[in-house]
Amino acid sequence: MKGKKQKRKAFTLIELLVVIMIISMLTAFVAGPKLFEKLRQAKRDLAKPKLAFVENAIEQFAIDCGRYPDGSEGLEALLIPPADIEEKWRGPYLKASQLLDPWKNPIEYIAEGEVNFGSYDLRSLGADGVDGGEDGDEDIYND
Repeated sequence: MKGKKQKRKAFTLIELLVVIMIISMLTAFVAGPKLFEKLRQAKRDLAKPKLAFVENAIEQFAIDCGRYPDGSEGLEALLIPPADIEEKWRGPYLKASQLLDPWKNPIEYIAEGEVNFGSYDLRSLGADGVDGGEDGDEDIYND
């Protein structure tokens, strides 16, 4: 009996790796959409503070120059001094990259506020990058 070798039945390394890979792919299919939705929501949550940061720069511009940028100047007035107030301008108030929303689209400046009546609006067009939108693609405005 000692001379006989017994064969043990077990999984090979390749079989284990294939099973682990299949389980990983199934997990990715189930959890993947939830993960992408969390990432999408994180960008939406980041948009408001980014608009507030730009709003602070506009307020500093107004303190220094005695007025807000007009519609023709837009947010460029935070980067380049307007001709009529060069001596008062103490900018640049932001970097050009800070005028982009979390989706790398330009933040819009609306001198005559549509949402903030009597003031100005800052607007991010959201994930879809177009006016309007729904289901997480809505436009985001400053408060």
